[in-house]
Amino acid sequence: MFGLSELAIVLLVVIAVIAVKKGPELTRTAGKSARILKAEARAAKEGGPEPQVIQGEVVRPGTGAGTEQSHGTG
Repeated sequence: MFGLSELAIVLLVVIAVIAVKKGPELTRTAGKSARILKAEARAAKEGGPEPQVIQGEVVRPGTGAGTEQSHGTG
């Protein structure tokens, strides 16, 4: 039977084979994720664009700009 040291060597070989096949894909995905996280952190730190105020237009929270609502006046 296999001893503990032989089992560890087989496990290391299996991990090395998998790492060779999937390594570049995993590092590429990790790099993309890091760039996205960095960009989002920078955007949150700087703050988003300021809301624009258009004279004579009222947009209530929960309604999109350009949607008509009936207020019962008519």
